Amino acid sequence: MALKVEALFDKFSPLIKIHGPDLVKKVGNVYHFEIAKAKGETPTVWTIDLKNGSGSVTKGKEGKPDATFSLVDDDAVALFAGSLKPQTAFMQGKMKIKGNMQAAMKF
Repeated sequence: MALKVEALFDKFSPLIKIHGPDLVKKVGNVYHFEIAKAKGETPTVWTIDLKNGSGSVTKGKEGKPDATFSLVDDDAVALFAGSLKPQTAFMQGKMKIKGNMQAAMKF
């Protein structure tokens, strides 16, 4: 069964094509998103590259991430929908962050 968040990542691709060059100038980081169906399951990874070229969204691990976000599917959907705040997700242990915290905060 596909992850619910996959539809959201699919929507990012056309936005990156439009806004990517500006985002690359402002952000300058590569992010990995590890999204699992449930805790303890093997995650699916997406890469959002806001460092190279005009930016990109790719399913799979691409390049070396500046920060990696790990969440379960339902929490990722809530986070991207705005019903779960990033600070709350982190403090409640719903989102784990590895790598450069300053880069994570830029996202």
